Amino acid sequence: MFSLAAKTGAAGGNIWVMLVIYAAIFAVFYFVFIRPQNKKKKEEEKMRNNLQIGDEIITIGGFHAKVVSVKEDSIVIESVLDHSKQKLARWAIQSNLTVHDDAPAKK
Repeated sequence: MFSLAAKTGAAGGNIWVMLVIYAAIFAVFYFVFIRPQNKKKKEEEKMRNNLQIGDEIITIGGFHAKVVSVKEDSIVIESVLDHSKQKLARWAIQSNLTVHDDAPAKK
């Protein structure tokens, strides 16, 4: 009977060790995969919300274009090559090549 009590005590300790290991694995996955992905999504959303007329952009399809009109959920772009205009959803913008000075000048 003494050996039975020793086995149940050891098993209780193993459960806590396994829970700590699982928590550590989840923490590693969070900081390596989930957190950077969420940060990148927020930066992309900020970039898409700060588009201005005249910005040079690249779409997710690889087209280089210039922003002609900005609306709530869509934009109108003008092709660099043939100057044709197309309407796109905001989520279709991959990057903005135009650099804006967001920091106000300090006096």
